[in-house]
Amino acid sequence: MKRIIQFDGLYGEADTDLPNRRPNGDYLFSERIETRSRTFDWVIQPHTHARLFQVFFLETGGVEFSEATQKRQLSGPVVLLIPFMALHGFVYTPDTTGRILTLSDTLIDALFPNTSALTTMLGSIQCIQAFDEPYSAQAIEHLMGQLNEELIGDQPEKQTMLHLGLQQLFIVFYRLWSRQNESVQTSANSIAIRHFRQFQQRVRQVGTTHSIVQLADELAITPVHLNRICQAIAGKSASQLVQEYVLSEACKYLIYTGYSVSEIAYLLHFEYPNYFARFFRKHTGLSPTEFREKQPAP
Repeated sequence: MKRIIQFDGLYGEADTDLPNRRPNGDYLFSERIETRSRTFDWVIQPHTHARLFQVFFLETGGVEFSEATQKRQLSGPVVLLIPFMALHGFVYTPDTTGRILTLSDTLIDALFPNTSALTTMLGSIQCIQAFDEPYSAQAIEHLMGQLNEELIGDQPEKQTMLHLGLQQLFIVFYRLWSRQNESVQTSANSIAIRHFRQFQQRVRQVGTTHSIVQLADELAITPVHLNRICQAIAGKSASQLVQEYVLSEACKYLIYTGYSVSEIAYLLHFEYPNYFARFFRKHTGLSPTEFREKQPAP
């Protein structure tokens, strides 16, 4: 049965390739886009990483970028931020150049804890296409190049310099992203941001098996307070965010796997397949089978 490909390490690396390269607390890897992509004839099949956050900076060329529910045609310069477990795939043009940074989840959490203003940006796939001074595409290229040089070098206080460089780079991303998304609630207080990030993480773990009351209770806040936080930061209720996550996962399974509708319902913790089918039709206007049949052949 076809399954969504998940890698513990980098794309194309089997478990046997990773005895000393599994993500750890300070895992950081830098590589050129063209180096790995050329090996796979410029096609990176849709896949996920359980514990890795990735930054793709496309300097030149173009790419068809696949997410769970859509495909986008992008051309350089563009930055893509891919969080843990987010489905992503690429079909590059052969003239593509750029750089990829891969960070472990623990490194991201250490650099940007729950109190960080960057929480909302880091929680989902982001596409940054507008580069305004002083943060030009050339400036991004320079910052990522500096990180690469530091990573392959052996200077004193290397880890400290890498951490500072990563924080600078991600703050630049945040400023560009904020300009691109002016509705982002940058004034949300740190406690609310922490609760929101914990809520996002818990939803990814439990899906629909927990009610909003249970999720709020785990955060030691009331459901009303949880909804206020979600509305302030994401502009949606807690229930809407849970439903969006489940729908995204459902579409991912329907497009990229051979699981039956009943199996997908089970994977998403629906009590009965018809409950899942009813949920899916309500949000898409199609049955799961109709949705799958409308997808183009691979």
